[in-house]
Amino acid sequence: MTATAGTDPKTTAALAAIGRSTAKDDHSEGMSYLESLPRKTVTVYLPLFIIMIVLLFPFYWMFITSIKPDQDLLDLHGGNPLWVGEPTFRHFYKLLFESNYPTWLWNTMFVAVCATFLSIVASVLAAYAITRIRYRGAQTVGGLIFLAYLVPPSILFIPLSTIIHVYGLFDTPFALILTYPTILIPFCTWLLMGYFKTIPYELEECALIDGASRWQILVKIIIPLAVPGLISAFIFAFTLCWNEFIYALTFISSNPNKTVPTAIVSEFVDGDVFRWGSLMAGALVGSLPLVILYAFFVEHYVSAMTGAVKE
Repeated sequence: MTATAGTDPKTTAALAAIGRSTAKDDHSEGMSYLESLPRKTVTVYLPLFIIMIVLLFPFYWMFITSIKPDQDLLDLHGGNPLWVGEPTFRHFYKLLFESNYPTWLWNTMFVAVCATFLSIVASVLAAYAITRIRYRGAQTVGGLIFLAYLVPPSILFIPLSTIIHVYGLFDTPFALILTYPTILIPFCTWLLMGYFKTIPYELEECALIDGASRWQILVKIIIPLAVPGLISAFIFAFTLCWNEFIYALTFISSNPNKTVPTAIVSEFVDGDVFRWGSLMAGALVGSLPLVILYAFFVEHYVSAMTGAVKE
């Protein structure tokens, strides 16, 4: 009889536990060495600090420029350019109460919400038809839709302007509401395709067996499960509408109908004279809705983008 065969089972179990504990301690010591403070400082904290500086500095520059007096903006050699000695909110007052900025802000919000809603509805229907209904050529159709997103707007706005003039929509918000989906639907469809593919097909098959229609499946099963993807597509589409410049500059000419990106450039620039205080105040206030939107829904945005990329 060997020594192993004669060992008590309890003793064997205790020795095995001790071995596992020793291996775990060795592994934890190795991980603690990799996660030491100097190494974390170099690999984690320092890069994060640099990234934060790069991302937040434009907002800081806009803010200090918007609260600088006019004499400080014109004097390039006096004082510290990164600091304000005598801040003033005169530029914000002129922006909000002596210009049409509230109207421009409302126009931008109205166009962005309407165009985003139309794009999301069309993208949901297209993504569901491509990913959940099995037919030959579905993947090819999906690829062609995404390729349409790669067409630059600088090429599309020329034929679109002809259509806008023919239908009498020039210089109206509907000119933007109906043209923005041409650049929103392709990407939103591709994003929702990736998210719809993560939903198990068994749920849809069970619903079909129970007699549910395709519309009922889409409304009662697919859409509730795809809420993070819908939020992500909404944020992307809304952001693109809010910052869009070429179409808004081409299709809108009158001051009351302009959106924020084009209005602050055209109204606060007089020839070669740039009113930097009002320009930066308008850019800062115009960016606040997007900052608030991302602050509340950033987790859904990242999760949906990750699911889409995996697919």
